[in-house]
Amino acid sequence: MPPFLLAAGRRLAATVRGFTTGQRTLAVIGIAVLALGTVALVSWLTRPTYAPLFTGLQSSDASAVVAQLGKDNVPYQLADGGATVLVPQEKVYDERLKAASAGLPAAPATGYSLLDKMGVTSSEFQQDVTYKRAIEGELGTTISHLDGVKTATVQLALPQKTVFTSQQVDPTASVFVETVPGQTLSADKVEAIVHLTSAAVPSLKAANVSVVDAQGNVLSAVGAGLSANGAKQAADYQQRTQAAVQAVLDRVLGPGNATVAVVPEVDQQSAQQKSETYASASAAPLSQSTTTEKYSGTGASGASGVLGPDNIAVPSGAAGGNGTYDSTKDTRDNAVNKVTEDRTIPAGALKRQSVSVAVNSTAAGGVNIQNLNALVSAAAGIDTTRGDVLSMQVVPFSTAAADQAKAALAQQQADEAARLQGQLLTTMIWAGVALLALIVTAVLLWMRRRRMATREPMELGGDILLDELPVPVAIEPSVTTALPAVEPLVPALPDPAEEVLDAERRRAQVDRLGATEPQKTAEYLRGLMDERQAV
Repeated sequence: MPPFLLAAGRRLAATVRGFTTGQRTLAVIGIAVLALGTVALVSWLTRPTYAPLFTGLQSSDASAVVAQLGKDNVPYQLADGGATVLVPQEKVYDERLKAASAGLPAAPATGYSLLDKMGVTSSEFQQDVTYKRAIEGELGTTISHLDGVKTATVQLALPQKTVFTSQQVDPTASVFVETVPGQTLSADKVEAIVHLTSAAVPSLKAANVSVVDAQGNVLSAVGAGLSANGAKQAADYQQRTQAAVQAVLDRVLGPGNATVAVVPEVDQQSAQQKSETYASASAAPLSQSTTTEKYSGTGASGASGVLGPDNIAVPSGAAGGNGTYDSTKDTRDNAVNKVTEDRTIPAGALKRQSVSVAVNSTAAGGVNIQNLNALVSAAAGIDTTRGDVLSMQVVPFSTAAADQAKAALAQQQADEAARLQGQLLTTMIWAGVALLALIVTAVLLWMRRRRMATREPMELGGDILLDELPVPVAIEPSVTTALPAVEPLVPALPDPAEEVLDAERRRAQVDRLGATEPQKTAEYLRGLMDERQAV
């Protein structure tokens, strides 16, 4: 191992040994939290991303697909009550191809694929029923692709063909729609479903298509069109009229100074109307002919008369004379305009309405009531010939509800202020605790640093302290047993200097301290090293 790594490891071990019990506990907790966070992050990053393999499966198809995934050892997840199978994103296309090769999902044949299974021996009835089922399946599949539609089922009622036109019956259709949870079909989408169905079937009129959703609401009724419910149409008209009138009043009087109530009466019956009108044209006639007859001559002088009783001629007694005849006949064929109109009057036509308006007397001081009445009449579409009624009254408004709402708003604001103050106080407390913890940690680190950097007097076996050592003195010769004087063979060495004696004494004391208390010796030496590095 490189020397710098060994030195770093030794320094780290020495630092850890210098921790107190609390510091070691905090260090262990921090390391554990860091390890758990690392494991969670790695598991989240390495977790596979699941994507839908199939959606809207039948229970049998879902079971077969899951069995196929189990054979391939592919992890999967189920959603939408088992109708959706999720697999890792990188396995989607491979498993989809394998499922297709195995004939999964084995959904029943619908649409024009039903015609592929018809044989040459099929009867006319079987052919008609299969053709009807094919159109129904294709329409249901097409409608289910609309945004917001989960599934759709179409039922067609096709009458038998007949050569008698008086007995001919128009075909009808009913569409059942199940929407995506949380969504509703708008009027435009319902109209699109109606026209899509009517255009796909010959002789099917849009008015003969019924649309019903999964909640049982009739979105389009046969012969009535969209929103066939008269109550719903009345409610829609009431809402639109009230909004229009209220907008005018709020603009003139200010918000909250007027209230509007509209009661419409809607015709619940539908009808068919056929009318023919004629109008003479002022252009030249299409054809014209004139016949003139003229005669002139002398009358006979013989006896003439009329027959009387028993067929006996009675003489007239008139004498003969000249006679003339003149006749003129004029015939003209003039152009005539003829208009034939067939109308279908759906249910929901407005028969009459009643509009009542109450104006606050405190806000109507400088307003002309007649002009305001004219504005409301125009905004609501009042027609007196139809029997519409408009009533406008200036009355004082009650302020009890406003005062109650004001008190509730003040109480809500007070509660919100108290909640925010409590949150602020809690935040300040936690911030204070965190700051106190930081200060305590900083003080502990500073004290440890100071303790390591400050030389502490250490006891060196006895009462003598390292910093209180006396000034070294000359070593007195110890008293020994007298020996006979011997002449030295070599000259005696000079006595060591006082500095050398002091260093030897201190070295001996340090060696003795290291042998008896090694931990204190290590701390003392570490402090000396830290002082040198700081310098």
